[in-house]
Amino acid sequence: MAATEGLNLKSLNPIRLLASHDEWPTTVWVLCLTTLIGFLVKLFWRPALPKNAPKLWKPKDWPIVGALEFFTNRKNFLSHGSRTQKTGAFSFYLGKYQVVNISGREGRKAFFDSRELSMSEGYATLYAASPAVPDNEKNTENAYDKWFGRTITAMMKKENFVKNLYPMVHDTQKALDRAFDRAQQRGGMIDPFDDIYRIVYMLTVRMVGPTEFVERPEMLDKTLHYFESYERALSAARVVFPWMPTWNWAKQMYYGAKLYGTLDSVVKERKTTGRRPDDALQFLLDGGDGLVRILTFIMGSLFAGQLNSGINAGWLMMYLATTPEWYKRTQEEVDGVVKRHRTSPDQSPTDILAALSVDEWESEFPLIDLGLRESIRIQLVGAACRKNVSGRDVPIGNTGEVVPKDGFATYLCDDLHMNPEIYPNPERWDPGRYLPDRAEDKKEPHAYMGWGLGRHPCLGMRFAKLEMAVIAACFIARFDYTLHTPDGKPLAEPYPSNRNRFSAHKPERPMRLKITPRKY
Repeated sequence: MAATEGLNLKSLNPIRLLASHDEWPTTVWVLCLTTLIGFLVKLFWRPALPKNAPKLWKPKDWPIVGALEFFTNRKNFLSHGSRTQKTGAFSFYLGKYQVVNISGREGRKAFFDSRELSMSEGYATLYAASPAVPDNEKNTENAYDKWFGRTITAMMKKENFVKNLYPMVHDTQKALDRAFDRAQQRGGMIDPFDDIYRIVYMLTVRMVGPTEFVERPEMLDKTLHYFESYERALSAARVVFPWMPTWNWAKQMYYGAKLYGTLDSVVKERKTTGRRPDDALQFLLDGGDGLVRILTFIMGSLFAGQLNSGINAGWLMMYLATTPEWYKRTQEEVDGVVKRHRTSPDQSPTDILAALSVDEWESEFPLIDLGLRESIRIQLVGAACRKNVSGRDVPIGNTGEVVPKDGFATYLCDDLHMNPEIYPNPERWDPGRYLPDRAEDKKEPHAYMGWGLGRHPCLGMRFAKLEMAVIAACFIARFDYTLHTPDGKPLAEPYPSNRNRFSAHKPERPMRLKITPRKY
């Protein structure tokens, strides 16, 4: 009682205080009004674009939130905006973020060649599902980009390919055995975006993650589920309002924590048992990297691998299934390799493929490589993203325009890959585009971005091509295959992709491959 002596407790009742608002002193009203004005200014204020930034495209700009069509109708929004400007570049806002969409040959060169535009920070902010750059490494002259590049380059050395090659082929063949067994319960059909997608995940983890994930099927399935759930939880609201704890953001935190916990359990088990596998995780641990950084690296590597190889492995097989000329040519290519390397009449095609060297895998399947290249061209939808981390405005080539300081830049993939002046009839899947007599991807500089461009080549390209050769050759050697709907109706061609999606993706309308064992 002593503590409340002298106080009128009724006077502290918040309801009574609100009810008597007409008795509030003027200073209280001024304070409330000032706070409200400050909040509204903070909510509505956006930094002004520099005078030499590309023109703001106002018809699609909404107060506070900016250009929501960037999330709901990306390809149409960016291509329409580009057509309204002479240089093809235009500005828009996402919340308070200033974004410049770059177009055309000059803009493309500036976008991909600039040292001052960070790829990792651009994707971490504008994509909203890619792993974030660790806070202590932001704006430090692309420190994280450099570390990631050095690390992935070390892992992509030939000796690591040699070490992992036989396990990769063995993993693939065992996975195809399981896929065929499951197909017998499904009318002889497989879903390439399930069965083959899982193989890509397994091989990628073997190369850039812990071997425990591959050796324990339940752990592989669990982490793949966590990874896919994390990737699906893209939150446009978090891009516009970075402070907002959205439901999708909460799901990303949840599945990110699950992945962290699984990785942490593997690390603790290794410390307890003294087990030291010769794998990527141990390489990172021995280098003194912390678990958060290691998880960010593994997630970033898987993110790139699954969005490219994981998706395009399925599309490649579907395109081959519906293009008789290339189906026949790739089958003959695989059969020719098997025939050339046969040392005994008792050897099966899978035995022969398992005995190939890295050099043979990399040099003896050029048609599979062409098919993959063309699949990537068609399926690479969405926009590339960068952040200006230079501390100043960055010129866009010689256009006289700039990407604002601390602003972002985007480049629509279709501006290049669906350009009929470079790729005639661009919607058609045609690996012959890249043969020497046509060489459509060499018509002008920076004409193909499927394996990265300029200062950001795909550092995992060699591994991606190797794993795709392994998967495709093992599949083609074992099966004849045709494309169908889930209820068994033949399809003359795959359903087209939704080009307004953010990135390469599984088909929105399901398709299946009907497989039958080949007879030799």
